[in-house]
Amino acid sequence: MRRRSLLALLAGSLALGCSRPGAEKRAAGRLHIALIPKGTTHEFWKSVHAGAVKAARELDVDITWKGPLKEDDLKSQIDLVQSFTAQRVSGIALAPLNAKALVASVNGATAAGVPVVIFDSALAGGSPVSFVATDNRAAGALAASRLAELSPGPGKVVVLRYQEGSASTHEREEGFLAGLAARPDLVVVSANQYGGATTESAFEASERLLIAQQAAGGGVTAVFTPNESTTFGMLLALQKAGLAGKVRFLGFDFSEKLSRALTEGQIDALVLQNPFNMGYLAVRSLVEHLRGKPAPARADTGARCVDARSLQDRDVQELIRPDLEKWLGSSAGAP
Repeated sequence: MRRRSLLALLAGSLALGCSRPGAEKRAAGRLHIALIPKGTTHEFWKSVHAGAVKAARELDVDITWKGPLKEDDLKSQIDLVQSFTAQRVSGIALAPLNAKALVASVNGATAAGVPVVIFDSALAGGSPVSFVATDNRAAGALAASRLAELSPGPGKVVVLRYQEGSASTHEREEGFLAGLAARPDLVVVSANQYGGATTESAFEASERLLIAQQAAGGGVTAVFTPNESTTFGMLLALQKAGLAGKVRFLGFDFSEKLSRALTEGQIDALVLQNPFNMGYLAVRSLVEHLRGKPAPARADTGARCVDARSLQDRDVQELIRPDLEKWLGSSAGAP
């Protein structure tokens, strides 16, 4: 009899130990939100994460932050969406690496009763609760307007694109090109090269592009890059070629290295998003939906163009240097 009781107790303990993490909390009515960014190494995503944590604390919900290490690991992102759907999390906030490739997984989550908010980059289909992002086309046009101000005479412009399938950067690139159409004397000599998902691939692509367009001989007078990795990769290539500060350079997003280049005159201006606000609104929109409140179909998180002079403005400093340690703890500086 005692042996049978011990076996029953052991079986109960094993069943409890094998239950899904957070299941007890959700059974008690506590929400669990999964956030899946495009990657986890760039400074941009750390700020998104911090904003999500702030919203989670305010709204008293649990979040799990998990994404691919590199921003070209599409399979990993698809697997994460399917895994969180199978775990029956309360909801998913996703920054899709590819506008089309994630549609089936998002549809699967919705069909399983797991609502999805899309943030940062649009999805070409599905029925997400809300889309939380920068107005990327307008942000690209903002960069074109700034370049036009910096270029009183004719010029030769190159655009180093990010990677195929990324809706957010595609819209920035197209917004830039459309904005530049108002200045026919600023001729786009290349807009079909891609930097790829890493600084290393962007550096290599930038080097090839500058050589092909004979930048050292005056074949390039201005450059536009649509995200952090392409901007830094192009900066390294311009520095190596001795062209940093000699070619007009409009970039996108923020890091301390890009800030230093802006201060030193090697980058003319950076278009800054508000990644902290993006993470915050992604979680808030999803939680409001789950709690029966109407969530906005589209939330614009804002963008602004910053140069070396405006970099020191208080509101810009708050935007580019959020207190990550306050929200992420000791993991703030980790990839």
